[in-house]
Amino acid sequence: MQEPPILHAAPLAYENTDFLNSPDGRVLRILSEYSEPLARFRREKIQDTVVFFGSARFASLSDAQGALTLLDKPGSARPADYDEQKKKLGAAIKMARYYEEARILAYKLTEWNQTLPYKKHRFVVTSGGGPGIMEAANRGAREAGGKTIGLNIRLPYEQFPNRWISPELNFEFHYFFMRKYWFAYLAKALVIFPGGFGTLDELFEILTLVQTQKLAKKVLIMIYGGKDYWEKVLNIDALVEFGAVSPEDRNLFRFAEDPDGAFEMLREGLTKYHLQRTSPQIEARHEQEGPEIAATQPQPRQHRLADLGAPRSGAPVAMQRKGKKS
Repeated sequence: MQEPPILHAAPLAYENTDFLNSPDGRVLRILSEYSEPLARFRREKIQDTVVFFGSARFASLSDAQGALTLLDKPGSARPADYDEQKKKLGAAIKMARYYEEARILAYKLTEWNQTLPYKKHRFVVTSGGGPGIMEAANRGAREAGGKTIGLNIRLPYEQFPNRWISPELNFEFHYFFMRKYWFAYLAKALVIFPGGFGTLDELFEILTLVQTQKLAKKVLIMIYGGKDYWEKVLNIDALVEFGAVSPEDRNLFRFAEDPDGAFEMLREGLTKYHLQRTSPQIEARHEQEGPEIAATQPQPRQHRLADLGAPRSGAPVAMQRKGKKS
């Protein structure tokens, strides 16, 4: 029998790309999307965030007006769908106000958070990292001279990192649920601008966590924009009328109409709930541990009965104890 060739060293498990990209390596990929952002947030001294959500399709006013000017350029041949394109560009110019106002609000918030007397970065403007409202938020924060976070998701279209994200805080996720985790994990406030499915998904995700008291911190939820959008899209009164939610659930969020009013609401709420004085011991621990991690909410007593030896079914106690020694 001919001797087999000399065997080279096999790749280390954590360097084996075939394994890491396989179904068996999924758990490691998920853990990586938890551990790597956590390490980077600690290194960059990010304590908490204010997250901006909104449509990826709303351009800046200058871009929208430029596209309309190009469409109507003298001497240019008009496309067959000219009327349809002009209608869309007219709508884009109308919705561009939200881009500009998100930019202003992010600027104001960042300008304020840089005056706070903390060693860590507080209330850092964070977005989904893409274009539209996300870009506007990152842009306003960078223009104010602050750090700003982009939590990107790898998609076949629309999503790419905007250039205004701080390079050291530019993240790319494969798993939507891990990206959602990081949106909620450090957030002390959410600002919801007009948007589509993704924006509504994030809004109701956080509203559900707040409603069910799954967050051990006060998260301010602000819905930004005029009644011409949100009254058509979001009808909470109907949910109350049909008994799907409680009347007090309408108090889980607030509406804002302009950047100045929105900023004052944010500053007031963040100061009230998250800038209270803490002991030197707690401050020192936070400095060592990195990001402030919200404590897990204690489970309601009825959820812990099994741990205390209580009956596990709905049968009366006397029936379950029958035949047992006292």
